[in-house]
Amino acid sequence: MINQKEYIQKGKGDTIILLHGLFGALSNWQSVLTFLSKNYKVIIPSIPITKIDMKKANILGLTEFVSNFINKLKLKKFSIIGNSLGGHIGLMYTLLNPKKVQKLILTGSSGLYENSFGSSYPKRGDYNWINTQVNHTFYNSKVISKKYIDEVYKTLNDNTQCLNILNVARSAQRENLSDRLKEIKCPTLLIWGLNDTITPPYVAHQFNNLINNSKLEFIDKCCHAPMMEHPKIFNKIISPFLKK
Repeated sequence: MINQKEYIQKGKGDTIILLHGLFGALSNWQSVLTFLSKNYKVIIPSIPITKIDMKKANILGLTEFVSNFINKLKLKKFSIIGNSLGGHIGLMYTLLNPKKVQKLILTGSSGLYENSFGSSYPKRGDYNWINTQVNHTFYNSKVISKKYIDEVYKTLNDNTQCLNILNVARSAQRENLSDRLKEIKCPTLLIWGLNDTITPPYVAHQFNNLINNSKLEFIDKCCHAPMMEHPKIFNKIISPFLKK
C-alpha cells in the first residue's frame, strides 16, 4: 500500500510523473499540476531523500524507490518531467526501463555536472549562509518563502537528514551519465534557465548534444527551477511537446 500523503494524483488521461529535486517538495509542481491535470493524469511522488535508509541515499537507491512506486501503481507507459535531482532520477529510470517512458522532460537536471555543496560540508547552524545558498537557486528570490528556507535550515540541522542530503548530492556528482545518454531513445525536451548557476547553460547544451532525439529551450531571467520561476512560460513550452 502507498500512503496518499506520499504522492499527489490529479486528472485523467495519459500519465505524467513529476519528480522534484534535492530540496524539492510536491508543492514545487503546483502550477504545472494545475495546468497538466486538465488533460492528463498527473502523479507526483514525494521522494524520501532525507528519510530513506542511509545505504540507499544515492541516485540508484532513489531510482529504485521511484521504480517500486511506479510498480505499485501498476503504471505501464508514461512521460516523466524531472527537475534537478529529479531529472537525474528520471534519466536513470529511463535507461533502466526504456519501453515504459514515452517522453522525457528535463529542467536543470543533474547527471553531467552540478555545482552543489556536495563537495563541502554545509554551514548547518548559519541561517544566513543557508539563506544565501537557497537564494542562488532562483533568479528572483521572491519566488521562495521564508517557510521554505526555514525547512531547509531545519533539515540541515538534523544529523541524519543532513548526511542523507550530502550522500545524495555527492552521488549525483559521481553518477555521471555522459557515456550512457546516447542510449536515451524517447523524445526529450530540455528546459533550462539561462541564468542557472547550479547546472549552467553549457550543461544543457551538453545534454542536447548527447541525447539524440532532444530539443533545447532556454528561459531568460531564470535560474534552476523554471517551473517555479516562470510557470506560464514553462507550461507553454511543454504543452505542444506532450501533445505530439
